[in-house]
Amino acid sequence: MLRDRLIQVCAIGTAVAGLAVGGFMVPGIVEQAERHSLRYTDVSVENAPPIVALGTAIGALRGLVVDYLWIKATMKQEEGLYYDMLEDARLITKLQPRFPQVWIFHGHNMAYNISVMTNTNEERWDWVDKGIRLVRNEGLRYNPNDQLLYKDLAFWLGHKVDGVADDAHPYYKQQFAKEWHELLGEPPVDQDSRAEWIRLVADAAPTLEAAIARTPKVAELIADLGDQMEPFTGEQDIALDQSLLTRVAWWNAIREQSWIAKKLDAASLLEEKDEGIFLALDELMADEEYTEAWETLLSHLRHRILLDEYNMDPTRMYEYTRDLGPLDWRHPQAHALYFARRGSEQGNHRVESKDIHNAINIDRQQLHSLQALARSGRITYDPFSPVMPSRFPEPRYIDSVDRLFEEFYIKYVDARGAGGETFLPFMENFMSSAIREAYRAGETDRATSMMERLDRLFGTGASPPNHKYDGDLDVFVMELTKDEYDRQPHMAASDVVASLRYGFRAGIGQRRPEIYKDAVRFASQVTDFFRSHEGISFETKLGSARMRDLVAVLDGSAEVAFIQIMTDPTIPYDERIQIWSQVDEFEPELRLRTADRIRPAVARELEWGPLAGRVTVDELLPEPPGLAAFRAAIADRALKTKQAEDDREAAGVQRK
Repeated sequence: MLRDRLIQVCAIGTAVAGLAVGGFMVPGIVEQAERHSLRYTDVSVENAPPIVALGTAIGALRGLVVDYLWIKATMKQEEGLYYDMLEDARLITKLQPRFPQVWIFHGHNMAYNISVMTNTNEERWDWVDKGIRLVRNEGLRYNPNDQLLYKDLAFWLGHKVDGVADDAHPYYKQQFAKEWHELLGEPPVDQDSRAEWIRLVADAAPTLEAAIARTPKVAELIADLGDQMEPFTGEQDIALDQSLLTRVAWWNAIREQSWIAKKLDAASLLEEKDEGIFLALDELMADEEYTEAWETLLSHLRHRILLDEYNMDPTRMYEYTRDLGPLDWRHPQAHALYFARRGSEQGNHRVESKDIHNAINIDRQQLHSLQALARSGRITYDPFSPVMPSRFPEPRYIDSVDRLFEEFYIKYVDARGAGGETFLPFMENFMSSAIREAYRAGETDRATSMMERLDRLFGTGASPPNHKYDGDLDVFVMELTKDEYDRQPHMAASDVVASLRYGFRAGIGQRRPEIYKDAVRFASQVTDFFRSHEGISFETKLGSARMRDLVAVLDGSAEVAFIQIMTDPTIPYDERIQIWSQVDEFEPELRLRTADRIRPAVARELEWGPLAGRVTVDELLPEPPGLAAFRAAIADRALKTKQAEDDREAAGVQRK
């Protein structure tokens, strides 16, 4: 009896000791499993599909199922059955959700391989968008700390959507801007106002109940929306989703933003198309009693849609806008920067010394995105225009690049391999480009200062020293420009716009006409160079012609530069007033062609700024004489063109 009791006590003691030791070892095991992606997931995934549970339950046999699906998906793709292949790809990702390479392979396959096999812009964008959504909306939910997924997603957004390698890239940029304009609306221009604008979304009520508690009038607004829309939708309850935001974006564009909408009288067309929905919305949007309720409701919807539909954190979006520059979320590079930075922040704790290159690459992606934003980060977008948005240089990102370069160099200076040295070539090229752009914009003091810093870092201050950057600024820019145009023809547009910006500011604003004439002469020389380029007649299979498109952009560069100048909040109002009042002497009808794109933007700037309620856009930038007649002529021309197209289409149908 005593012997049995002793055995029981020893067994219990052994069990307790084993549990204690096991409990002590669990954190280390979990950490290793997490680091090597051996766990199913490290977060609670809501509404996980049954196939995930099934695939996990069948254990070793899951590998055979996955192998079969890989073979089947490959065969479907070779046969051109892309949508059948898509379903198999989704099954594979559900069965192997914790292996980032699975998501990367299928996302890349859709965005790059399948997309280029299609024959229309719409089909291409559909597949590019599918690849991005697969990784962003699903892959990152299962693998929220994996840097490879963030890096590749950021690269696709920067290279495929914002780059120029794909023949359909103008369509990608137009569709991307449209989607995000409808979701978030038109942002204010200056840095502080833009940060405050996105902060309202970040701090929005997380639930509808919380929104109503914050602003009780929201409940009444929703009820009125349902009552107003029921005759047209057949539903008593209004759908509080992205469709409402889309209609609000239409309303804003028609009433306030779109130049093309005004020309085509889009308000009446939309009223007819939507069978009165627009009129009902118009009444509620214009009701001052609901102003605060609209702000609360729309901020709540944007907050929820960003989290639920786009897997993006509004708080991070606000912080990055506050810390890095006036991010315009209609720009693909803003999203590339977001995912690269988020991946760096969330994945650094998993990086081992042998994988340090992954951390370096994702931080390099941050710098590449900021570089692209410095070159084209300001967007002018008309929701009713079928062409890609106008994109202007945004010098405010230059300081962010400089700051992050030093941060990353120090961060990786002792890393295995080249470490921080890998950032040096990027910085040298970026600063050279920034010098050229500042020079073209007439900011010679800034260009000289940057060239001196470039010389300290990579010239006479380097080891061994060289004299590449201690020469004449004019000669340096001339040689750099020649090389840039050979390698990157699209950079010519930013040079021309920068030169014309300087022409408007110094030549017209300061009454120095010779400067404006020099800017126009430079723009003409660059345009003529590309107009006679050997590739001017080349067309892609999608019917686009890159050189002709570039020439078209260059031909419209005076309007682009003027719009940029007049809507730039960093330029004092008195200087803009001076340019506005005198520009007709140099460019007749320029104000007429741009007034409906400039004045609404300046009006919004006034609403957000310290002059709100004290100065109107009519006092600041009065309508140019003859604007009403000009609008009528343009509208008449547009309607005649549309009628001619309809007649040709009808004649073609009759012949068939």
